[in-house]
Amino acid sequence: MSQHLATTNELNSSHVTTSIDIEESHPSSLTKTISLNERLGLIALIDKGMRLRAPETPLVSDLFSNLWELVNNTVSGSRIDRLNPEGMRNGFKMFEINAETGENLGRLNMLYLKKPIPCYYLVYVEVAGPFRRKGLGNRILEYFKDFLIEKSAMGILDNIIPEEDPTYSIYSKQGWEPLEVFVGEGMAKGENNLMIYVPPRWQGRELRALVLKMVHHLKRKRPAIDMRYNEMMVQRTIGEFKELYDALITYFKAEIQTRTHTPLMQFMFTRFMTKLVSFRRRIGTLLGYTGGESLEQIVLDPEITALPVRTYPPPELTSENPSVSGDEEKWSLLPDMLKQHPARFIESLPNYGRPSLKSWLKESGRVSTDTLTLGDLMDLGFDPTRLKGITIDHDEFIFERMQARQMAELKKREELLKRIESEIPDARPGNARLRVNPPLLAIQDRGNAYVLRRKVGGIHWEEAIEQLQSDPHLRPMNASMRIDRVILDTVRRANEMISGKLGLREENVSDQLTCFVSWDLEGNRPLLMIDFTSTYLESVWMA
Repeated sequence: MSQHLATTNELNSSHVTTSIDIEESHPSSLTKTISLNERLGLIALIDKGMRLRAPETPLVSDLFSNLWELVNNTVSGSRIDRLNPEGMRNGFKMFEINAETGENLGRLNMLYLKKPIPCYYLVYVEVAGPFRRKGLGNRILEYFKDFLIEKSAMGILDNIIPEEDPTYSIYSKQGWEPLEVFVGEGMAKGENNLMIYVPPRWQGRELRALVLKMVHHLKRKRPAIDMRYNEMMVQRTIGEFKELYDALITYFKAEIQTRTHTPLMQFMFTRFMTKLVSFRRRIGTLLGYTGGESLEQIVLDPEITALPVRTYPPPELTSENPSVSGDEEKWSLLPDMLKQHPARFIESLPNYGRPSLKSWLKESGRVSTDTLTLGDLMDLGFDPTRLKGITIDHDEFIFERMQARQMAELKKREELLKRIESEIPDARPGNARLRVNPPLLAIQDRGNAYVLRRKVGGIHWEEAIEQLQSDPHLRPMNASMRIDRVILDTVRRANEMISGKLGLREENVSDQLTCFVSWDLEGNRPLLMIDFTSTYLESVWMA
């Protein structure tokens, strides 16, 4: 459970600010104007670095003209709606902060608990990305505090904001105190982030027993809270995707009407589609998600699904020269054309032939050199163009595309991989050999970062399990040997080993690193070691 004092532009990086129904022919979309929130949604699809490098180009000024002044004016004129009791559902309530024009800028979501003391649990606060650090989060929380005082009810929340974040102390400045102030030390795992607000009516009383009961009651309701939270976020995000799609249709109405598919149009719809596909994959693992808010309600125009994939923006959106960091020797071995035009050259390389892509190509009667469309990405369920294969000095490597803003995360990951290699060099989780596959080179161009790594004899552990459970040749083997359980156990042990040896939280390890398991890529089968006592993977790689 978390509350997001920040942006919903990432479901947990995939939110975009935007909610509209879509007619298949989009008649209204081609005549309507783009609202503030729709403009903000379009901005979220373009990397901030690209915008800042080329603010005066005609295309950019058309979309972003006077926007930040408009943002400031909107924030200064915003107001908070009173609680709407009719909006309650399973105890959940919501505050909204709106501009005078009616634009929604942020929300506070909470759950009311009656026992053992009147209490409102703050589920999450969401503020649209461009409005961050403009006082909206504070404004919502101040109103929430006034509401608690008015109701003489306690407040409780999870403060998951990192300590290094400038907003970390936002709650303590408004009178929220850590749980340990009320109950002392010895809190259970997961309770050390809880904070309590005590309204004047309850101040000065002995609250330890009541707070302990309140926390216990909250823990019992936690699965239901998580499920409702997921349901609300999925529903909200789908609405935002629908409105963003409508805004794109409106913005590119001239190109659509004349069937002139410009590079910018292809790029923007590709960015939209890759986020949509990523979101669809991630919500399948949410607790309590049953598919009731299916993405099938987002109907894409056939002309849009037929657009070819374009993963980097046209030159008018970027002006800086490419930058390189990492292994200079590897850079010197790269082709001259790649050095001159990195994004264009790398994106022209063949897509990495992961098993799921090969299976899809075979089933659809396609070949690897066929141009992929946005409809293909939706059908595949992932973006195969993110990984490109390249041979350098007779060795096989892979370029992985990521957004340039993720470079700071990549640096942290590289440092963690170095620690694993130096501090636990002989680790063998589940008898498998633990290896690392660090980034060798990073090239930034056209708002993207292209990270070079060695090609290893393995695939992502989740794809391995998918293959074992879906491939007709692998299913019988998996049924008899339960290889999927071996993979799950090995990955879990690897995360636990890294966490324990390096003194890190296990969830941080799994969030920062990607685990690959040994796999015969040509034969599409797991690489196993079998002896008299056990069956285990040959290797696992952390990347």
